[in-house]
Amino acid sequence: MTPTSQRREQIMQRLVEAGSVRGAELVAALGVSAVTVRGDLDALEAQGLITRKHGGATLVRMPPQEQSVEQKGGVNSQLKERIGQRAAQLVQSGDNIILDSGTTTLPLARALRQHQDVTVMTNGLNIAWALADAEGVTLLMTGGLLRKRSLSLQGAQSEACMSAFNFDKLFLGVDGLDLKFGCTTHDEAEARLNHKMVERAKRVIVLTDSSKFNRVSLHRIVTLDHVDTVITDTGIDAEHRAGLAQLGIEVIIVE
Repeated sequence: MTPTSQRREQIMQRLVEAGSVRGAELVAALGVSAVTVRGDLDALEAQGLITRKHGGATLVRMPPQEQSVEQKGGVNSQLKERIGQRAAQLVQSGDNIILDSGTTTLPLARALRQHQDVTVMTNGLNIAWALADAEGVTLLMTGGLLRKRSLSLQGAQSEACMSAFNFDKLFLGVDGLDLKFGCTTHDEAEARLNHKMVERAKRVIVLTDSSKFNRVSLHRIVTLDHVDTVITDTGIDAEHRAGLAQLGIEVIIVE
């Protein structure tokens, strides 16, 4: 995590505890300039997390707390299973695809075990394990530093590996999806790798259950103009469904 990311997390923690904070207090507590603090507050306001006021800021909404893979796996598991199975229908023989790490993409990996002549690149240990003995799947892994909380590989090696390939489709899991701010995740390095995945794919397909809408995590992956398709469930509200359609994004709903 960079010093900038660490500092902004510290600012958010102070806001969670106190509800509001003055810029002068942050300058003294963090040992940085007033210009740096203003930049941090501007960035957090752009994410819809805070509201600037004269001399400081107040908390608007808190980023969702990150859960481990084990914890995430038990949340909306049946919805994730149906989303994954529907996503598998978009994979054709001969496709080269990226499967992002996570628990929403894991059911898709299991469904791909029945496919033939598919090449899968992943940064997720859980994804790789699900496909390790799938006869019809050629499996590639990014390499990199293991982030144990998410069982994902990340870092400069992962990003460099991704840059060497081109893919037909990316199946991306997210921690938050907001019409204004886009797709977000908890970890800075993971966001950078996910952004690289988006750059290398012809079609970007976001897999998310409806609980992730209107959430903003601390690190943006991409804005929604980079997304082609969203696969979600019937819990999606009318505002997000209309907003995605207005952006030209295909919305696939599973029951």
